[in-house]
Amino acid sequence: MQQIPSKDIHILIVDDDKNVRNTMNEYVIAAGYSSRAVSCAEEALDLLESNTFQVVITDIILPAMGGLELTKTIKKDNDSDVIVMTGYSDDYSYEEAINIGASDFVIKPVRLEELMLRLRRVLKERQLTKERTRMMEKLQRLAITDGLTKLYNSRSFYSQLELEVDRFNRYGHPLALLLLDIDYFKKYNDAYGHLEGDKVLVRFSQIIKSCLRANDSAYRYGGEEFTVILPETGAEEALTVAQRIRANLEEEVFSPENGGNVTVTISIGVTEYHAKEELATFIQRADKAMYHSKQNGRNRVSTLYANDKQDAGF
Repeated sequence: MQQIPSKDIHILIVDDDKNVRNTMNEYVIAAGYSSRAVSCAEEALDLLESNTFQVVITDIILPAMGGLELTKTIKKDNDSDVIVMTGYSDDYSYEEAINIGASDFVIKPVRLEELMLRLRRVLKERQLTKERTRMMEKLQRLAITDGLTKLYNSRSFYSQLELEVDRFNRYGHPLALLLLDIDYFKKYNDAYGHLEGDKVLVRFSQIIKSCLRANDSAYRYGGEEFTVILPETGAEEALTVAQRIRANLEEEVFSPENGGNVTVTISIGVTEYHAKEELATFIQRADKAMYHSKQNGRNRVSTLYANDKQDAGF
């Protein structure tokens, strides 16, 4: 776990006793942290509006807004941990402070050494929580994206297509699908190696994304096959998108090691969703259209409609 430099950690101390807050502030600064000290909750909230503090250390008894209310507000509006301080005679419990979101609870008069131990523990747990969150987010991204191309994967494709079909059935807006397959990709891999083939896949993925609108989505369907979902799009407009992708790839020049300059082409199938049809039927029709492009010379786009009327490829 990567350690955050102490100087990049900012602490805010809130206590209406000038001597207490100044002593704590000096001690925290001497320990290598950045620190500010204020006398009331209102000042603390003003600072939090324009500054980032990893930890706020606050007394419970404060003028106007108290420390517990301050803690609730911080946990609602800010990404800061809170250590609450209270005197022996104050009628507040550890459970009460923790239940409203405090990370720790300290009894006054506070021993500075104990405060530092608790501060470091809170900072360590905070960092561990951040690392766990980042790891979970990474795992979630990996679960829905292809590691090589960074496009969505086939699992995401089926989930999103179901959502778009449901939207079609509710609102009647057109929905088109592209299925794309790189021509002679096995021969390219055999001739130049899989690393060079991977470069083609990555670059082609970038080309696809550059040709799409914000609402469109692209997927690596498997191997050298890709799919594109085009919401709010009929077959004719989808054909234009497909032709743009095909032309852009055809113009791309690859330079594999010991291979000179090489171009790569794509065969694309285009279809439009038909009301109430099965998802599998929709996908199979796009697949058939793509194979029509393959059978008619490759490097072309073919459209297949639900009534089995098939256009010549382009």
